[in-house]
Amino acid sequence: MLPIIEEKKAWYKDGLPFKCTGCGKCCTGSPGYVFLKEHEIDVIAEYLGLSLEEFGRKYLRQIGHLYSLKEIGKENDCIFLKDNKCQIYPVRPTQCKTFPFWPRVLKDKKSWLETANECEGIDPNAPIVPFEEIEKIRKVQEKNDPK
Repeated sequence: MLPIIEEKKAWYKDGLPFKCTGCGKCCTGSPGYVFLKEHEIDVIAEYLGLSLEEFGRKYLRQIGHLYSLKEIGKENDCIFLKDNKCQIYPVRPTQCKTFPFWPRVLKDKKSWLETANECEGIDPNAPIVPFEEIEKIRKVQEKNDPK
């Protein structure tokens, strides 16, 4: 677990510019994993009106002892990305809700700027997300991280 970042030490203590544009780029473009906790699987299956077994067969892949959403197509799109929109947005996984405020992205300014190359919501003209909000989101993702 990462140490709690004190405001006076964080490179982003003044907040960061971000506003999701809904472009869907974070859901496509390279292989990866969207890991789900058991309760997230339950919620998404219920939202889709599927049994856990049917949901698992259709949408999940097992990675060791963990479950991840499947990817499709040559661009490795999330299976729930259709027309650049998330089909399960109201019940999307925590990993999706907390992007781009993941610990590895917040590690340093360089990591943030590298992520900006892939995420148009990280824009100097976007509204500033305050440090306190970033930390709240980062802690949720840190707690959710399966590693």
